[in-house]
Amino acid sequence: MNKHPMNKYKIAVLDDYQNVALESADWSVLRDRADIAVFQNHLADPDAVIERLLPFDVVCVMRERTPLPRNVIERLPNLKLIASTGPGNASIDVAAASDHGIAVVHTGYRSDPTIEFTWALILASARHIVTESNSVRSGGWQQTVGTDLRGKTLGVLGLGRVGSQVARIGSAFGMNLIAWSQNMTPEAAQAAGAILVSKDQLFEQADILTIHLVLSSRTRGLVGATELKRLKPTAWLINASRGPIVEEQALVSVLKNKQIAGAAIDVFDVEPLPPNHPFRTLDNVLATTPPTYRRVFTRRSTRTPSLIFGSGSTLIRPCHKTPSPQQ
Repeated sequence: MNKHPMNKYKIAVLDDYQNVALESADWSVLRDRADIAVFQNHLADPDAVIERLLPFDVVCVMRERTPLPRNVIERLPNLKLIASTGPGNASIDVAAASDHGIAVVHTGYRSDPTIEFTWALILASARHIVTESNSVRSGGWQQTVGTDLRGKTLGVLGLGRVGSQVARIGSAFGMNLIAWSQNMTPEAAQAAGAILVSKDQLFEQADILTIHLVLSSRTRGLVGATELKRLKPTAWLINASRGPIVEEQALVSVLKNKQIAGAAIDVFDVEPLPPNHPFRTLDNVLATTPPTYRRVFTRRSTRTPSLIFGSGSTLIRPCHKTPSPQQ
């Protein structure tokens, strides 16, 4: 008797800007059961996203690069599973997925890359590394005077898994540590070597203000014009957490008006950053792409293929959400 060929699942991997997804995990376990399509370019228009994803049973997303809200999910009748890098993804409407019988799974997360890159941004800002490197490359020489960190005040907005480690490294540089978040206790601050202060004091006293919060309804826009204007004229704002925690237009305004020394950021309201965005041209902004995405994928998302079929031979069906840890 001739066996009928098994219909293969169709898997889409979205926003793989660096084209690393297929080489960063062992996808061979899916070879006989699925066809995989990798998309490097980003689509912002929901209708275009729907058109692209219509044929697919499984969608693998890189964190929040492509949101999957209800109005997208309900128009994807073939979708059975969403697999996301990271421990959670606020841009996926999990309730909508559950309503349509779509499973949502996550790979997990390592905080080391974010901690390391936060300090890369801090040191590059304090020492004007990009400006000095560009000067040397163009035939010039020293243009700026760097800032010593010892004795300066590091203000940490959020002392979770990332923030607490960022604070400890600040202590190794001889910095004074202060911290605040909505639910922080004096004991939690002390455990990280910091002093709990008020929100106003955090912004007023910090020489470097670094943000380490999970994006939520409570933290969206938490840093606005009022908070930014409390910063010292010599202060730097560091954001390697989530762009919308800071009101972007308020930040652009204080930077244009030179009300703070500068900002170093690798997260934005809209990604990829639009070509004409002020962050691309302001001379007191160190803006870069978020390299932590690649590290999250290469080190943790090796689980993605096994997540798709679980421990058995059928596609995962029960819908669940892995809670996001405090950053």
